[in-house]
Amino acid sequence: MAIEVFNRCEKKYLLNQQQYDAMLEKISDYMVMDTYNKNNQFYKISNIYYDTINNDIIRACIDKPVYKEKLRVRSYGIPSVEDNVFVEIKKKYNGIVYKRRTQMQLKDAYRYLSGNVSASYIIQNNSNINNQLLGEIDYYKNFYKIVPKVYLSYDRLAYFEKNDGDFRITFDTNITTRREDIRLEYGSFGEQLLPENMYLMEIKINRAVPLWFTKIMSNLNIYPVSFSKYGTEYKKYIMEHQSSFNKSRKEEKICLNPFLPLQQIIQSISVPQC
Repeated sequence: MAIEVFNRCEKKYLLNQQQYDAMLEKISDYMVMDTYNKNNQFYKISNIYYDTINNDIIRACIDKPVYKEKLRVRSYGIPSVEDNVFVEIKKKYNGIVYKRRTQMQLKDAYRYLSGNVSASYIIQNNSNINNQLLGEIDYYKNFYKIVPKVYLSYDRLAYFEKNDGDFRITFDTNITTRREDIRLEYGSFGEQLLPENMYLMEIKINRAVPLWFTKIMSNLNIYPVSFSKYGTEYKKYIMEHQSSFNKSRKEEKICLNPFLPLQQIIQSISVPQC
């Protein structure tokens, strides 16, 4: 059975092509590639993020509260509606990420999250269901009255430390988003979230970061950034639709400054030292 509960600390970094190439070379003595990366190739992760009609969940997350949560449907690769996918709740509290998920067929996930079938129907028709977690998802779904808002996919290369499987590094590229045709089985198409030859690196740890890794990061001038894929997509969406957004919400103020550091980071990423 797939792992359903994750508790860990995550840190993110934006890398240019030279930093990415250098990082892969330097970690090769310490880490092994994930089995999902067959023949050393990237594998695709596809997601649908759910939110309220007015995007209340992602708007609250952008304000960087102590506690935040999101709900998404995730698949590895491009699924058919008959394939199993994960329905996940991802929470973050005081810098620690708590991810809980359960499996069901994609067609059932669509019907359940849209309110067309009940939680009891899902339990009766899916043998992989975690009943306790489904109750948590059911409360979330009904409390927020969620709808599908964003399709978001990316290609991932993942590594585990040879002597400690708790330390993991992932590299994401080709981050693609759209707000129309929000179905996983339609495949990956839409707008690119990052410039070409940029990579989002994440480290996922349960304990301290290994000393060898901190030395590599220092030598390559790589520093942590605050970056959310869904949050960045939303900020870009608002910026691109600012005029229509202002007309529909004249009394509402939204701070777009959190997006500016991303632009500055991309422009100022340094070239690694030889």
